Amino acid sequence: MENSRAVSTNRRTELPWPSLAVLGGATFVMVTGEMLPTAVLPQMSADLDVTQARTGLLVSFWAATVVLATFPLVRLTRRWDRRSVASAALIVFGAASVVTAVAPTYEIAAGGRLLGAAVCGLLWATVNAHTADIVPSQHLGTAVSVVLGGATVGTVVGVPLASLVARGWDWRVAFGALGLLGVVAAVLVRTVVATKAAGLVVPARAADAAARRDEHVEAPGRMRPVLVVSGLVGLALVGHFAAFTFVTRLVADAAADLPGGVSGALLVFGASSAVGLVLVGRVGDRRTAAALVATTALVALSLLALVVAGGRPAAGMVVLVVWGLATGTLPPLAQTLIMRSAGPEHRSTAGSVIPVVFNGGIALGAALGSVVVDQLGTEALPVPAALVVAVSTVGLALATRSRPAVRAVMVPGEPSQASAARLERPAQELVSGDRSDA
Repeated sequence: MENSRAVSTNRRTELPWPSLAVLGGATFVMVTGEMLPTAVLPQMSADLDVTQARTGLLVSFWAATVVLATFPLVRLTRRWDRRSVASAALIVFGAASVVTAVAPTYEIAAGGRLLGAAVCGLLWATVNAHTADIVPSQHLGTAVSVVLGGATVGTVVGVPLASLVARGWDWRVAFGALGLLGVVAAVLVRTVVATKAAGLVVPARAADAAARRDEHVEAPGRMRPVLVVSGLVGLALVGHFAAFTFVTRLVADAAADLPGGVSGALLVFGASSAVGLVLVGRVGDRRTAAALVATTALVALSLLALVVAGGRPAAGMVVLVVWGLATGTLPPLAQTLIMRSAGPEHRSTAGSVIPVVFNGGIALGAALGSVVVDQLGTEALPVPAALVVAVSTVGLALATRSRPAVRAVMVPGEPSQASAARLERPAQELVSGDRSDA
C-alpha cells in the first residue's frame, strides 16, 4: 500500500508543469483571438465603416471555418511533430491577427479572421492530442484543466483587457498585441513543451516496479465512444449557448443590484467558471464520466431555474453562480473523457473532433436561441434550452453506465504468459476507460 502511494506521489510530481503552462498560454491566445471582435465591436465597426451586426458576424464566420478546416488540416499534418505543428499554427495565427490589425477594409479584416480561424482548429486538435501524450493517463484530467485554464483566463481577463485597450488606444493595437503573443507562444511551444518520452518518465526502482503491478494498464482506444460522447456533449453545448447567447437579457434583473450591472454579472459567471475548472483538476481524474453526467444535469437545472429566478435578484445570482460553475467544468471533463476513450491510437482524430463538435454546438446553439427569441421572446428561451441539455444528460448517462466485464492486461515487468493471466477489475464505463485508484 505504501509503495502504491509513493508511486502515485511520484507520478503527480512528474507532471510536466512548464509544458502544461505553455500549452495553457496557447489556449489563452486562441480564445482571446476568437472572442476579440466582440470586445472591440463598436470601435472596429466605426473604423471599418460597417454595422456592428456585420462585425459580429466575424465570430460566426470563425466558428464555421473551424468546423470546415480542422479535419483537412489535421490530416495534412498528421505525420509531423506536434510541437512543430502547434508552433507553425501559432505563427500563422499571429500573422492573421496582424493582417486584421492593419486591414484598411472590412473584407481584408475578414480575410485575416478566416485565416486565423483555419489554423485555430488545427491548434486545438494538436494541443488536445499532445496534452494526452505528455501526461500519465490517470492524471489527464488535471492536465486538461491546467491547459484549459488558459482558455478561461482568455475569456475572463483577455477579452475585457482587449476592450480596455480598444477604448484607451485603438482596436488595432489589441489585434497587434495578439499577433505578438501568438509569435511568443510559438517560440515557447517549440522550446519548452516536452516530447512524449519526456512527459512519461517512470522511476525504475524495484519497489516502484512491484507497486506498478497493481496499477491498471490504459485500455485500447476506440473511435465509437469518442464520437458518441462528442456528439452528446455537442448537444449539451447547443442548449447552453442557445441561452448564453442572450445571457445579458436573461440576467438583467439579477444584475440590477450588482456593481457594474450586467458586466458585473458576467464577471461573476466567469469567476464561477474558473472555480469549476479548478475543481475538475481535483476530482475529474477518478470519476470523469459520472462527473460529466452530473455537470450536464446541473446545467439543465440551472437553465430551468432561470425561469423561476426572474425578477428575484438574489435567486438570479445564485443561479448564475451555479450555471457558471457547471459550464466551467463541462469542457475539461468532456475533453478528458474523449481523449481517454481515444487512447494513443486515435488521439489525433479525437483531438480534431473536439473543436469541430464544440464550435458546431456553439454555432447551432446561437442559431436556436435566435429562432426562439424571435418567435417567443427571451423569457421563453430557458425551457427549450434546458430540454436540449437534459436530452444530452440522459444520453451520457446511458452511454457511460457501468458494464461488467473482465479482460486480460499486460503488466510491465512480467512475462507475457503471466501477464495474460492477470484480470483487470470490471470496466467502469463504456466509453471512458476510467479506473478507480481505490
